[in-house]
Amino acid sequence: MRKIFLIIGSLFAMAAPVGAETEFNFYLGTQSAPHSTVKGEANGTSFDFGAEWEGRSFENPVYYGFRATFWQSDTFGWGVELNHAKVYADDDTLEDSGFVDLEFTDGLNLITVNAFKRWKNPESPWTPYIGAGAGISLPHVDVDIGGSNTFEYQLTGPAVVWMGGVKYAFNETWGMFGEYKGSYSVNRADLEGGGELETNIVTNALNIGVSYSY
Repeated sequence: MRKIFLIIGSLFAMAAPVGAETEFNFYLGTQSAPHSTVKGEANGTSFDFGAEWEGRSFENPVYYGFRATFWQSDTFGWGVELNHAKVYADDDTLEDSGFVDLEFTDGLNLITVNAFKRWKNPESPWTPYIGAGAGISLPHVDVDIGGSNTFEYQLTGPAVVWMGGVKYAFNETWGMFGEYKGSYSVNRADLEGGGELETNIVTNALNIGVSYSY
């Protein structure tokens, strides 16, 4: 996890001087993921099956996200984000596939550079916005099958995110927001013993957060 925050910190440091207005966001939420195909090889045996995923957003470690946006104008901004999403294979998937553990839970860790458009009205505290971004998936891979036990952070592939919501400003500094956030990540993980696992994961989340601007 220390590596993840070092990456985010470096991106923030490089980007921070650019924007005329800087906004920091922290959010929690409820996140789910539809099923996806899991394929690969472990212990000399190949596998290819459909996994049903659970988000378990409020179980430790919880689902959360940090975001910094550097607004270049009243309408356009860009920034960086860490989205700590999670997926657990459900019990039926584990039983049918022979896996003991199959999860990305500390977390799926999507690190992206985002662009945003907002509709700011000086006469209203409400500001709708939309955004999208691209970056990397850096999950904590927790996979246990037939004695091959992988438990580590890995850079597993590219990721894209998209979001839309509305912010309510209490004053010029503090606000809160609600949004829908989606993601798509390509995850190709190396397994202990020389195997590999591949799965492309979609997440859907409803977030509520606080914002600080200066």
